[in-house]
Amino acid sequence: MSNIRITKLFTFETGHALHGYDGKCKNVHGHSYKLEVTVIGSPINDTNHTKNGMVIDFGDLKKIVNKEIVDEFDHATVFNKNTPHVDLATEMQNRGHNVILVNYQPTSENMVIDFAEKISIKLPSHIKLHSLKLQETDTSFAQWFASDNL
Repeated sequence: MSNIRITKLFTFETGHALHGYDGKCKNVHGHSYKLEVTVIGSPINDTNHTKNGMVIDFGDLKKIVNKEIVDEFDHATVFNKNTPHVDLATEMQNRGHNVILVNYQPTSENMVIDFAEKISIKLPSHIKLHSLKLQETDTSFAQWFASDNL
């Protein structure tokens, strides 16, 4: 049976700031992120199976990615909890804002690594995460490939 890659696109709005950065991104700002999630597997070959012919139901993939990424990160602000931004994060949380504290500098590169880990462990065992593309702006994105991380 052939392996097939399928891709689903997700969008969400997230703010962040890069502590110690030497440019404008040191300031709190936001992006309209686009996340392409590509998984790989063999289509189900069982005429009695409700998902016959599918690698994974797009709806099932959507449930996983929404739960692990979109629902958490959409309209949230992400800060590295190991920097003085934690004080700003606390102030924002006290005022009712949705803040996520992470153990890394919240760049697209680090976020896509985090997302790969979160999505991979939730996929069915016969499906593997192939790649992620996290687009921060119309012209800038970070990519993660399973083959680069063996």
